[in-house]
Amino acid sequence: MLHPRLAGRYAKGLIDLAKEHHQLEQVQTDMLLLQSVCKQSREFVLLLRSPVIHGDKKSDIIDAITKNNISSVTTAFTKLLIKKGRENILPEIIHAFIEQYYHLKGIHKVKLTTAEPVSDTLKKAIEEKVKKDAGLPEVELETMVKKELIGGFVLEFDNKLVDASILRDLKDIQKQFRSNIYIRNIR
Repeated sequence: MLHPRLAGRYAKGLIDLAKEHHQLEQVQTDMLLLQSVCKQSREFVLLLRSPVIHGDKKSDIIDAITKNNISSVTTAFTKLLIKKGRENILPEIIHAFIEQYYHLKGIHKVKLTTAEPVSDTLKKAIEEKVKKDAGLPEVELETMVKKELIGGFVLEFDNKLVDASILRDLKDIQKQFRSNIYIRNIR
């Protein structure tokens, strides 16, 4: 993030505006939609950051992409950003908004990385286990597949990491062999 404080302020303003208009859930849905657009299209992010393209053109492009699928609050907010020349930080504002929304609602993001895709029943079981053991009221589970883990899983939440992967075990064994602790203990 290039402008985290500025993005946080705009996100806070948008949350306050959405609460005032009783559209917080709708604006959250809009932000998730815009976030997926930013993740899927690097060109869209580059367009927002381009100083060469005029604000009216950027506004038309955003309107064409969203096709009236976003609320009036979000539409007015994006137009205000473009008017103020701050559309270049829209992806950062989206990220900050989602984080602040989760904090406001007490939702904790949990990231599960496995070597193979997991079933929906296993996802639900992991969610329930994390809720119970960590004492978290609400959990949103994000899954990711990394073949290099070989097996096991990596679980991340609230700046905590649980690494129960085979890759981690192999690296620990490799470190033990490199340090030769066994030869030192024999003497």
